[in-house]
Amino acid sequence: MRSTLRLLAAALLVVPVFTGTANAADHGQSPIHFEQARKVGEDEVVRTVLGGEIATTTIDRPGSWYVKTHFTGLRLVAGDVLTVSDPAGTETYRYTSDVRASGTAALDATGFWAMSITGDRAVVSLTGGDGGRAHPASRVELDKITRGYTESELAAAAEIAPKSICGSNDYRDTLCYRTSNPTEFGRTNAVARLLRNGGSLCTAWRVGPNNRMLTNNHCFTSGTGIEVWFNHQCTTCGGTTSATVTKVLVASVLKTSIALDYTLFSVTDFPTVSQFGHLELDPRVPAVGEEMYVIGHPAGKLKKLSLRDDQNAGGYCKVSAVRVPGDSAQSDIAYRCDTEGGSSGSPVLSRQTHKVIGLHHWGGCPNQGVRVDLIAAQISPLL
Repeated sequence: MRSTLRLLAAALLVVPVFTGTANAADHGQSPIHFEQARKVGEDEVVRTVLGGEIATTTIDRPGSWYVKTHFTGLRLVAGDVLTVSDPAGTETYRYTSDVRASGTAALDATGFWAMSITGDRAVVSLTGGDGGRAHPASRVELDKITRGYTESELAAAAEIAPKSICGSNDYRDTLCYRTSNPTEFGRTNAVARLLRNGGSLCTAWRVGPNNRMLTNNHCFTSGTGIEVWFNHQCTTCGGTTSATVTKVLVASVLKTSIALDYTLFSVTDFPTVSQFGHLELDPRVPAVGEEMYVIGHPAGKLKKLSLRDDQNAGGYCKVSAVRVPGDSAQSDIAYRCDTEGGSSGSPVLSRQTHKVIGLHHWGGCPNQGVRVDLIAAQISPLL
């Protein structure tokens, strides 16, 4: 535990730090801003060779919220299958000799990463196509894993992370607003969690009806190994159980910008996530005082809706400033909706139009998002 936290603390120290220009409500002070990705997992070296008499192994990391496996030296006789699943078999990924055909493998220089398994146990098996024994010549080596932090590790990490909860924490599970704010709730399905290379989190969302998604440039610029989790949200208001998650991989990066901190990308197996709907851009500069909200995965949690602001007498979140410095001059809008590490890439929506007016990327109270009118000018031909 101590070594994990030391590594995490070191990672937090190298997060880029920026200064932004405060509005009048901030009494002329310049707040410290920071990008809001969140480290949530740790790599481990393992060595298990499957083949011959050894047909299966179980990776057990008690309390971890996911397990992601890496393989090298894959050699499968035609018809044999490498399977990675949870113990119940409800989440299962199958790989043949043509690993790319699965659509769930992220290839690298030494082998490939399988899709993560939600929970603390992953079962890896090498079998024949009919479920029987694999051919004696088939083999594969499991050489490393990434396991998600336990609840206690996540809590400890949150304690040492930079804060962007402005006053009291007012964000809530998305489902809590299904009845009271059905329009805002109706926009939440299009938002997904990103698991970056097995070890850290951001947020992303579907933009437009086609296979297009947006997140921050500081979340990734190359799609290798990036998982996209849809429907990772509570089944009850205040609950801890997630709905059934649909996972796909980033397929390609279509356009990215450091100056406006965005990455536009597509995903594999798009038909499986088209059911979650999409958001529309509102390419204008919002008014100061305009009510707004943020949808995302702060601190890597099940999806949250940040709608209320105790800094505003408990009313709705509002845009507090526009044309404030971001990665470029006058590129951002500011607000005090609560966010945390993992919120990077979240959509900022207007309560007037319920369309996206900003791409959240900085914490620091006020928190900041990149103006969508600037992003839209660059990406509209690709949507």
